[in-house]
This record gives sequence, structure tokens and C-alpha cells, in this order.
Amino acid sequence: MSTQNALLTILVEKINNDTLVLPTLPAVALKVRKAADDPDINLNAMGDVIGQDPSLTARIIKISNSAYLGRAVKVTSINQAVTRVGLHQIKNISTALAMEQLFVSKNDLVGQYMNREWDKTIEVVANAMAAMQMYAKATKRRDLSLDTITLSALVHNIGVLPILTEAERHEEVFANPEFLDDAIKKVSGRIGGNIMKVWGFDKSLINVARYWNNLAYIPEKISYVDFVRIGAALAGRMDTQKEAVINLAIQRGVLKNEADLESEDFKVARDSGMQIFT
Repeated sequence: MSTQNALLTILVEKINNDTLVLPTLPAVALKVRKAADDPDINLNAMGDVIGQDPSLTARIIKISNSAYLGRAVKVTSINQAVTRVGLHQIKNISTALAMEQLFVSKNDLVGQYMNREWDKTIEVVANAMAAMQMYAKATKRRDLSLDTITLSALVHNIGVLPILTEAERHEEVFANPEFLDDAIKKVSGRIGGNIMKVWGFDKSLINVARYWNNLAYIPEKISYVDFVRIGAALAGRMDTQKEAVINLAIQRGVLKNEADLESEDFKVARDSGMQIFT
């Protein structure tokens, strides 16, 4: 057995034995989600929770002023921003904005993978958001939310983090491209589903993390998985399956035709999504 296969076997055993170290949500995201679940929380109190983190405060204000929410009048305070975004959306948006804190490493190779993963994930997010906006405009359906697709796309490949963390902890054997690429391909989906379950997210997000790269999984109804797949295909994350992803999306009514993805409306929506995280 090669070293890479032996290490992959160890990784799978850790998954099966529940001994693989899974990442935790950033502290600020946990605070916001806990506050949002409080039935007695109000907008000012939520503003106070978010205001404890200067970075998140700045980004929430930025998103409240972005084309994402389609508002021309600028806000300047976190209370104004929270009022604009709303308690319903702030939970997922705050979680999404805090995700970048997880993609850091002191190991050079692992750090490169982390940076590449985050950059590629932002592309997936922007494409998925744009695809959903095109779908909502064409169908007038509003049963899927933009803030949830944002979070879904950001966590779709979250399963890579424990793999990269394991590589950082044992860099002398794990931190090599051959092993990392193989492990990410083979087990990141399974790990991702486990992470989302541990984090307490609902089944729709668990399924995104577990099945986005598995076209054998086709939800009964149009779901966030469909839009994440489009986002991933357009970001070059599913090169060998891109055509199949687009065709499946058209068959399911997620897209009218492939030309929609080259339209000016799509490009504007995609660029707006990119600006949120850059």
C-alpha cells in the first residue's frame, strides 16, 4: 500500500470512529446564531452582539450597502445595517461572513490550499447567488432564500478543512499535494456532511456539503444543491462534469438555457456577489 493510500485509510478510520477533529464555527458566528434564535431578541440587541466584532460589523455594513440588497441610500451604523438586513437574514449572513476565519494555516503548503479553497469558494458563491437570482426572476418563486444559498455555497466544500488541519498537524507525512488532492476528492463530501450535522444545521445544508459533487444525488425538488452545483461548475470546480451539471439544471428547470449564464444580468449579479467578500 502506498503512503498516500495508507494515510487516506487512517483518515477514513478517524471519520468512522468519530475521532477526526472537526472545525468549530467562529465564536462570533456562534454568538450571532444563538442571539438570533432568542425569540425575545430585537434589532438593537442584535446590533450590540455584532458590534462586539469590528471586522464583522464592517462587513455587515458593507453588505447592507451593496447591490445584494438593492438599496441606494447608504447606512453608516451597525444598528441601521441590522435593521436593513433583518433578523431573519442576519443569522446566515453573519455566519457566512465569519467563515473566512477558518481558512488559515501556518504551514506554507496547507496555507496555499486554504487560500486557494477560499478564493475558489467565493467564485462558487457569486455564481450560485447569480443563478438563484436569475431563477427567482424567471419563475417568481421565493421559496429559496438568497442568504441561505450564500451560506450553502460557502460551506459546500467545508469538508476540506479537517483534511488540511490533519495535514498541518502531521506535515511531515500528510502535507503533500498527492495525498491532499486524493483525500479531498474521496472523502471531503462525507466529512462536510458530518461537520454541518455537528454544527446543528438543517438537512438542506447537510446535503449540500455531502452531495454537491455527486450527480447521482438528485433532490426531488429544486434545492440549494442545484445552485451550488451551477456555481461550482462555472468556477471550474467540476470541469469533467460541467456539461452534465448545466444540462441537469436545464432539465430540472433551474435554468432556462445555457445562454442565461452569459447574460448581462447574470454577470452583474455575479459581480455583486463577489464584492461582498472582497
